[in-house]
Amino acid sequence: GRGLTHINLALAPFPRQGMLRLQSSSAVLPISRLSSITAFNTITTPTRSMSTDGTVRPPHGGRVADAPDEIKHQAELKPSHAFLFPLGYKDAAYQWWTSLAPQAVERNLLNLMPHLREANDSITNIDTPERPDPYGTRVWRRTMVHLSGKNRALNEVTVERVGEKEEDALVMIHGYGAGLGFFYKNFEPISRMKGLKLYALDMLGCGNSSRPAFKIHAKKKEDQVMEAEGWFVDALEEWRKARKLEQFTLLGHSLGGYLAVSYAIKYPGRLKKLILASPVGIPSDPYAVNASMPEPNTSTIQNEITQDQQSTTDQNGTLKKHKPASNVLRRPLPGWFVWLWDQNISPFSIVRMSGPLGPRFVSGWSFRRFNHLPQAESQALHDYSFSIFKQKGSGEYALAYILAPGAYARRPVIDRIQEVGRQTITKPDGTTVKETGIPVVFMYGENDWMDVAGGLASEEKLKEARQKALENGTEEEKKRENGSAKVLLVPKAGHHLYLDNPEVFNDMIRKELEDTRKSEQNKQ
Repeated sequence: GRGLTHINLALAPFPRQGMLRLQSSSAVLPISRLSSITAFNTITTPTRSMSTDGTVRPPHGGRVADAPDEIKHQAELKPSHAFLFPLGYKDAAYQWWTSLAPQAVERNLLNLMPHLREANDSITNIDTPERPDPYGTRVWRRTMVHLSGKNRALNEVTVERVGEKEEDALVMIHGYGAGLGFFYKNFEPISRMKGLKLYALDMLGCGNSSRPAFKIHAKKKEDQVMEAEGWFVDALEEWRKARKLEQFTLLGHSLGGYLAVSYAIKYPGRLKKLILASPVGIPSDPYAVNASMPEPNTSTIQNEITQDQQSTTDQNGTLKKHKPASNVLRRPLPGWFVWLWDQNISPFSIVRMSGPLGPRFVSGWSFRRFNHLPQAESQALHDYSFSIFKQKGSGEYALAYILAPGAYARRPVIDRIQEVGRQTITKPDGTTVKETGIPVVFMYGENDWMDVAGGLASEEKLKEARQKALENGTEEEKKRENGSAKVLLVPKAGHHLYLDNPEVFNDMIRKELEDTRKSEQNKQ
């Protein structure tokens, strides 16, 4: 929403003329810089067509190309709103009336994961001859972790390897308006790594976590931003303490990436590595950043609404082939968009107010965005999306405090990224020790509408901080120096790179985890 994980839904009910190219660019990155971004090759996932009939649920409607001629003709004559919102009115009302509890919908989605079994009270005899796990016995478990205060609890899903010592922990946090279920294609492949325990969280007020009333008490704008960030990261730190995790790798997508940076700075000494997947809120000045950013000719926020998965992933590297464009000033955001943003009217408010039409509005994004998946998975993701979008508003209201209209941060990451891994830690006995850097990894989809130039600029600032530390630090600090930064590019992927190309994404994450383990072993 609003320039993040689901900005598409925020704009879907409004005229398409109002959709703007945001966080795009007006110049091409130097080829030498692009060549430094690691890219993996992968096989294109076959996509399937879906009917845009306004009265039939597309996942069950078959392919228009295979339909009788009269059906094809009817599909061609459908009005544009049928394309924007594929789910029919009757099917939308039926889903609204018969919806399962959100926890049950989440379970249905997670049960699509291969090999992994849901843990029972006893985890003995998990494997059966019919369903052996080729990567060792693994189970997933859902828990509500209660925090201090009223109505504060985080929905947690863990994947653990039965009978193995836990050597490393990976914590995954989602983007704006999303939930941990969107990582369902990542849990199984990433958890193949021996000794790894995987944690996925719904942030406070999001997904299936509790949804306390969101209130800001600060008066100054800067203090309001800090308070909004703290609403999330303080809950994350309290969860860490409840789980007795001393150190872990933190992976955040989109707004989750932005909050992961805030967590690393506010609570130093807890991260082994920070992985930011298509993070929002890096650039400080949209026009200054645009001058050095690539401008994909079709990768825009609007395309998150109107493009299907094949269009998103098969642009063949628009970052590399696009020609330089003139550095012209971008058209300002329309007044209605700014007003809605400042009034904190979220896209999910529209879904909630729509009643039986809610599933239809959600289908404008879900059916199109997931149409490359098998039918059962596409439907499960649509059901899951609606189940979390329709819940009581809570964490979503923090967005307008953190980001200005158009998805630019009020406290840009680029202005403070060099502080990651460079804080002073106060020990329980009162003594202090300086952090000596942590590895930071930026990941972007090849056709991401988020600014890869922001990641490259952040990489440079982190490297400068490392060089400064090596020049000015004590001998002991120089010996402990651990800072590094790099940018990875996931081919055939957009903003939702973990879903667009999960095979490559998962391989990259496993490699980062393995590299961290090897680095720690070498220090011992």
